[in-house]
Amino acid sequence: MAKITEFSVISSLPEKLQSLRDLASNLYWSWDVEVLELFRRMDPQLWESSRHNPVLILQTIDQKALEALASDDGFLAHLDRVNEVVSKYINEKKTWFSKTHGEVPDNFKVAYFSAEFGITECIPTYSGGLGILAGDHVKSASDLGIPLVGVGLMYQHGYFRQYLNSDGYQQEAYFNNDPFKMPVSLVRSKDDNKPLLICVDFPGRKVFARIWKAQVGRVPLYLLDTNVPDNNPNDRAITYQLYGGDKEMRIQQEIMIGIGGMKALTALGINPCAVHMNEGHAAFSGIGRIRKLVEEEKLSFDEALVTVRAGGIFTTHTPVPAGIDIFEPNLVDRYFSYYYDRLGLNKKSFLALGRRNPENDLEPFNMSFLAFRVSAYYNGVSRLHASVSRSMWQGNWPQVPVDDVPITNITNGVHIHSWISREAGELYDRYLGSRWREDATDKTVWEKVKGLPDEALWRTHELRRERLVSFARRKLKRQLTDRGASTQEIEMAEEVLEPNALTIGFARRFAAYKRATLILRQPERLKKILTSKEHPVQLIFAGKAHPQDEEGKALIRQIIHFSRDPEVRRRVVFLENHDMIVSRYMVQGVDVWLNNPRRPMEASGTSGMKVVCNGGLNLSILDGWWCEAYEIDPNAGWAIGKGEEYDDLNLQDEVEANALYNLLEHEVIPLFYNRSEDGLPRRWIEKMKTSISKLTPEFNTNRMVQEYLERFYLTAAENCLDLVKDDFAKTKELALWIKKVRGEWQSVKIEDVTADTSHDYVVGSEMAVSAKVRLGSLTPEDVSVEVYYGSLDQRREISKADTVVLQPKGNSSDESCLFKGFVPCMHSGQHGFNVRVLPKHEHLVQPYNLGLILWQ
Repeated sequence: MAKITEFSVISSLPEKLQSLRDLASNLYWSWDVEVLELFRRMDPQLWESSRHNPVLILQTIDQKALEALASDDGFLAHLDRVNEVVSKYINEKKTWFSKTHGEVPDNFKVAYFSAEFGITECIPTYSGGLGILAGDHVKSASDLGIPLVGVGLMYQHGYFRQYLNSDGYQQEAYFNNDPFKMPVSLVRSKDDNKPLLICVDFPGRKVFARIWKAQVGRVPLYLLDTNVPDNNPNDRAITYQLYGGDKEMRIQQEIMIGIGGMKALTALGINPCAVHMNEGHAAFSGIGRIRKLVEEEKLSFDEALVTVRAGGIFTTHTPVPAGIDIFEPNLVDRYFSYYYDRLGLNKKSFLALGRRNPENDLEPFNMSFLAFRVSAYYNGVSRLHASVSRSMWQGNWPQVPVDDVPITNITNGVHIHSWISREAGELYDRYLGSRWREDATDKTVWEKVKGLPDEALWRTHELRRERLVSFARRKLKRQLTDRGASTQEIEMAEEVLEPNALTIGFARRFAAYKRATLILRQPERLKKILTSKEHPVQLIFAGKAHPQDEEGKALIRQIIHFSRDPEVRRRVVFLENHDMIVSRYMVQGVDVWLNNPRRPMEASGTSGMKVVCNGGLNLSILDGWWCEAYEIDPNAGWAIGKGEEYDDLNLQDEVEANALYNLLEHEVIPLFYNRSEDGLPRRWIEKMKTSISKLTPEFNTNRMVQEYLERFYLTAAENCLDLVKDDFAKTKELALWIKKVRGEWQSVKIEDVTADTSHDYVVGSEMAVSAKVRLGSLTPEDVSVEVYYGSLDQRREISKADTVVLQPKGNSSDESCLFKGFVPCMHSGQHGFNVRVLPKHEHLVQPYNLGLILWQ
């Protein structure tokens, strides 16, 4: 066929409705109820069938309906109110960021890279928790006024849509997503108004991508799309499916995210001074940044790496090695051999960036290793996950004690406004004022929840449960119809679930470690719980298994078969195609959120956080975020077990299933149905209030993003901006210093350590320590000599260590220096110490990264 020239036709909006187009193009509407209601009001049926897509509504709504709305005084008044609210939000100058960090330089900019973003259901660029978290991260950055941009991919087919066959086996379907019908805009060149294209070097060819911009409040999100005529059919398919295809497709996507993403930012005139990689998928952004510095600033690879590392942040989400992206050396070589000479590297030195052991030519290329090597700030997503990660990645920092491995934690959160029900929000407005909307982290505001009238809180929650039941019935009916079920089965869908029964929800990815079927382990015992006439209980499940995860699919099938048992078929429902719509109904309507992963395999988990602000209670294994939440206040929910870990997985399942049943039978169900004379479950409501008031201000993305900013972004940007000043003078000086220290380190020796351990020390006293260190040609300013000390555990090893830096006290000889200091004796008991030497430089963010450490 001859070349097709594309052009666009947009709807003809009456003059009074022109602002609808601007409202639809900014995704602020996705978390503001008033704006959502405005678009729903236009055509409620079309709103649902469009999957809540205002752009599609404006493109497809009948012109007569538009004319009618233009003469509807009530609608126009609603539109005026919404315009005022949105304009105030977008143009607000006194944001949290500007008020708290007004001294930050104008060129401060953070780039946030992620393989998926879950902003709203009508832009299907997400699969699950990672993407939802990224979306909530961007929304909170907007709310706080942080200068941040998001970078990802625009997937033509997105993640698969799930449906089940008659046997309950998961099937996958892919639908074409047309960006021209989404609330995104095509970025165009300022010169000729044509679509702005970037190109990335692939083996023997160049791959082009256009850039879509999703405006998320104040934050732009740029999504790359290779489905352009300039590419061959295979390359057009690179951005078709999220997590689809083979290893080659995966490396192509990750090259496009990282290297393509950096090229897109350059083309847009955006030069971030801090780059945040949300998981290892985005690690090639580090290579893209290095390439830019080498080619445009004429830096050496080592100099470029110094600068890139200083501004790099890496968040790991995976608590097991199997969850890491790895690529065979030959595949990496095929895609990156073009870059070797341009970076000043050879094959071995490039592949070493993604290997634990650079000398092992057979070791695969690990994307998390690369992410660690191109960044200086690292975190897990909960306190327990950070601890697990330190053990998991200790080999990346040889000779560093596991507790000193530089992976800290910033616990995940959720964007409250995106997940709270309208009814709960209005209740909080009435009794708490508007402050909770402005600052979700303000604990004094959430304390006022304890003063909410019990009846008002309970009736609000009951209404949301009723809506969840109604939604589940409608969805189940559609599922059965699509599956070709009998008329009788379809009619029975109208009778499943009870609006007033205790409702337990479980919705998450169906991976084996999440144990979706743990509650089914003793079917007869569960049936007795579910079918009680006095105290009925019902279960609502949702979730997808990865297309290649047969074990996960078997779990779904097991639930479906159990739900077909005549005794419980009105008490157990599985909702297909878990997405943001299903999730919202569930987290807003359940009484109890069930979470029972194998500890410590749940990095964080955020679905339970979404339940909290809506008044639901968590019943969970002490894993991920729930460890911290339960520690804040055990009355905020229930813990299954006490945080035990098992080698015998079958025993673990048996023990924890029993613990779950016991909690349900003896605590959860009796508390829910213990009603006062006015029919209210007063003690249950008290628990709801504890959960809302104690946990909501802690587990939200406003708090999380503030932590990222103040602990990572600001410091990373300051270091990076300092290094690039004066034609990268400090970068070049630091790179030379590193080269010098590496060359001289073998000459460094701890010759003698002196401390008086012949007598006991009294609490509050100090022990003098001195160390004689041979430095060779290094100076005392080049090193940090430290006493590593702490109490001894049962293995006579130092635990909960602390450090004291010894100060140089003059040369003992030409190449040796004496360092002295004092160790504080703050606690009684047996203690131990060691002395170590580390490299030290004012611009060396993480001294462990040089791999140079000398112990006594």
